[in-house]
Amino acid sequence: MIRYAFIGLFLVALATVVYVLISASGGKAPDNSLERFAAGTLAKLDFTLAGQPAPSGTFDQADGTGADLASFRGKTILVNYWATWCAPCEKEMPALGALQGARAGEAFEVVAISIDADEDVEYAKRRLTELGAANIPFRHAPLDRGDIVYGANVQGFPTTILYGPDGLEIARLSGEADWAGAEAVQFIDAALRQASKR
Repeated sequence: MIRYAFIGLFLVALATVVYVLISASGGKAPDNSLERFAAGTLAKLDFTLAGQPAPSGTFDQADGTGADLASFRGKTILVNYWATWCAPCEKEMPALGALQGARAGEAFEVVAISIDADEDVEYAKRRLTELGAANIPFRHAPLDRGDIVYGANVQGFPTTILYGPDGLEIARLSGEADWAGAEAVQFIDAALRQASKR
């Protein structure tokens, strides 16, 4: 009787090992190594749209000329959709300014796009400076012609989306975050390292 029990346990263990090996080779995509940074103020990092291309819509630059996100190809960008009427947007802007100051360069840039109405552009420009983010160039895409906002599938404000140098989404976060905090800087640094290996 005991011999049959040992044989039964052996067969169960063997079946478990075979199941695990088959499951592991079942074509499951490798885990995204950046998902480990979804903690603390970045706990709401969302990777479900990773791989989606940046929207083709346009925004106005500070001088009034039009531009699009394709002009940043070759650079990792953190696109932040914000407005002066959005308290969480204003709350996180100083941290975005600090991140821009600490990491902006050939490989990375913070791209803040105001969705304020046309009549509020001058106020929004002033607020960007008052909020400690004068080092982030002013960009504007009002919602009434916000094809870039809708094309990015933005559901609320602020929304911040990280795109790689290939123009594909890496992750997004809806709501405010401490973009100058250690977690965010480590996340950006890891994304930049990952991009440099491609």
